[in-house]
Amino acid sequence: MRRNFRYQIRRWHRYLGLLAGLQFLGWTVGGLYFSWSNIDEIHGDFQRREVPAMTWSPGWVSPDSVLAKLPAQSHLLDVKVVNVLGNPTYQVKYQPPAAKEVQYQLADARTGQLRPMLSRPEAVQVAQAAFLANVPVKRVAYLTAANLTGQHEYRESPLPAWAVTMDHPSGTTVYVAAALGTVTKFRNDKWRVFDFLWMLHTMDYQTRDHIGNWLLRAFSIAGVLTVLSGLALYVSSSRLPRRRAR
Repeated sequence: MRRNFRYQIRRWHRYLGLLAGLQFLGWTVGGLYFSWSNIDEIHGDFQRREVPAMTWSPGWVSPDSVLAKLPAQSHLLDVKVVNVLGNPTYQVKYQPPAAKEVQYQLADARTGQLRPMLSRPEAVQVAQAAFLANVPVKRVAYLTAANLTGQHEYRESPLPAWAVTMDHPSGTTVYVAAALGTVTKFRNDKWRVFDFLWMLHTMDYQTRDHIGNWLLRAFSIAGVLTVLSGLALYVSSSRLPRRRAR
């Protein structure tokens, strides 16, 4: 019975090891990369140019003149003053009546005139002004909800947006939200490696951030069973010292 028990434990341990072994390796490699990485380099903070502070000067119009131009009965959520190409600009966050999605509106703080979303040339200027190195632009892409498939590095971020990729060894892409007029994210090759390993870590191969999925739970249980079966195999295989007869 003891031999049969050891055989069954060894069998289950082997199968569980085959099932969870590669995932254990992915978790370990990911943990090593996470712990040995500089998070500022992952976020691209070292590549960001310091944004100059806005200087107030007399003559700015009241935000009331801007809010009066929004759709009637809109819900005001936030008003900020941002630097758009060196110009003080009101960034208004609001929700139109009977609308579910939040919208943004830019307006010149000195005249109150509403301005459209950033064009391609404007977005390139904003991205280059935010990037510390003086390098040319490699390519530019316009992102909307329709063509966001596969753009994992810009998930859950304001749309539409301009993806301005710099001709730099880091492979950095500067994302500029067209409606906000500002840079939202920096994404470089180190971040992409981090994100891939994070996907393996969470086992969420679609959104990459959902750590409560059933696949991760199942492999976590398999991992515990693998360890317990290994301990049981060790105990069952060890020979206890026999007492000497007196």
